[in-house]
Amino acid sequence: MVPSFIMHTMTELKQAIEEIVEKHLPDENHFIVEVKMSEKSGKKLLNILLDADEGVTIRACAKLSRAVSEELEAKEMMPEAYILEVSSPGLDFPLSSRRQFQKNINRELKISLTSGEEIEGKLLEVSETGVKLLVKKKKEKGKKATEEEISLPFEEMKKSIVQVSFK
Repeated sequence: MVPSFIMHTMTELKQAIEEIVEKHLPDENHFIVEVKMSEKSGKKLLNILLDADEGVTIRACAKLSRAVSEELEAKEMMPEAYILEVSSPGLDFPLSSRRQFQKNINRELKISLTSGEEIEGKLLEVSETGVKLLVKKKKEKGKKATEEEISLPFEEMKKSIVQVSFK
């Protein structure tokens, strides 16, 4: 029998690992943001970013880490020493899925567009094709700032970051 770690490409290995992670998610509330493989100090680093509609706990990360590690070992998918990290994306990690946008409705976002323009506004709505933001329009001298709803398609967004407010 040929060990499963003899895979044709890194893409196939990553896809197989994503399937294992998906199978071991704690519940339907949790979802994968990213599975990334890289090198760190000469060892393979397998980084799994986990998110949830109501937040990720350390317990959920630990449980997923144990289950994924056990299955990777049992199937001999990682031929050499590796480091497995399971965590939630940090505040500065760009939103990458509709589900992440959905959980951040009513929060302030800073969106970099493919045109190079940056827009900040309150996330009001998420659709199949994009988002709706409430954006403050600059005020003219002597006038109050106004707010305007704008729609942005996902394909025009390069990067979207949730803005932290300390108000």
